[in-house]
Amino acid sequence: MNLARRVFWIKLLTILVLMGLWEGLSRSGLFYKGVLPSTWMVVQAIAGELADSGFYHDLGITLLETSVGFVAGAIIALLFALVLGTNAYIRKMIEPYIIAIGGTPKIIFLPILFLIFGLGIESKMAKAALSAFFPIVLSVTSGIVQIPPVLLRVGRGFDLSRWQMLTKIYLPAVTNSLLTGLQLGIAMAIIGVLSAEISYANAGLGYRLIRDADQFKISSVYAIIILIRLQQRLNRHERSREAADVVLVPVELKRDASTSALQS
Repeated sequence: MNLARRVFWIKLLTILVLMGLWEGLSRSGLFYKGVLPSTWMVVQAIAGELADSGFYHDLGITLLETSVGFVAGAIIALLFALVLGTNAYIRKMIEPYIIAIGGTPKIIFLPILFLIFGLGIESKMAKAALSAFFPIVLSVTSGIVQIPPVLLRVGRGFDLSRWQMLTKIYLPAVTNSLLTGLQLGIAMAIIGVLSAEISYANAGLGYRLIRDADQFKISSVYAIIILIRLQQRLNRHERSREAADVVLVPVELKRDASTSALQS
């Protein structure tokens, strides 16, 4: 049995054991009735959510808020990262503040975002942008700082313009850091949107989640949580496939640059 098949069976066995443990606890009487529903009730709730058109409406709202906020936060973060990564003086001044704010729970900024952007979807988009900004800017800045000096010397040796340096040296060399930052950013954006929807919203998965919790529809709460988690895993799988297509670019660039430097 090869490693991939062994990992698959271990994962499957783990899921079955957890489901059995869940079922045992739900029937044990240790919890109040309905707090830990049976696995069959959760499966029925998942099927009910998937058959409900309202679920797809709320899913679309959450995806819209997450997507717009993530794109805006990523663009701003990349611009900041380019400035911080290429200017040591500015980096020493600003980076400590970014690190300090980045480690602060972003939900404390939610009342300010509500005051600035209102209670509509704009505040949720702003929350997603704020949540995505910090992991992306820190990851990309770190990648730029760690670019081998030989690549920069080769670019200057070929008299590349700033745009050519950006597209042919900086961006390919920070591919891994960029992908890592984007993965963390999209995860944080989703969490940011859900937390904002739970706090105040009239649509979205977070609103749907807190509404079912208030109505004590615990099976539906677990169903929505599982569906959100599955969606995150699907997104992560797609990003991993995209990363596999470009992860070798920096390696090839370093190899070509090193060869050119030696020939010079």
